[in-house]
Amino acid sequence: MIEWLDLRVEGDSHPRRFDGPVSLRLYLERVERLPGEAVKLLLERGEVGPPHARRGYRVEPLRR
Repeated sequence: MIEWLDLRVEGDSHPRRFDGPVSLRLYLERVERLPGEAVKLLLERGEVGPPHARRGYRVEPLRR
């Protein structure tokens, strides 16, 4: 079963959906260009923002 994750980015009204932490991590590193520490905090805590990242990011499991 896929554990879908929704990423919400400050200033964007629509979440981005990922099929798990691996694809989310790749997106955060390649597209959002978040530093490794910010990615780690986001995946551990479910949210990260300044000073670790330029904007606020929040990740949560898809609610059905």
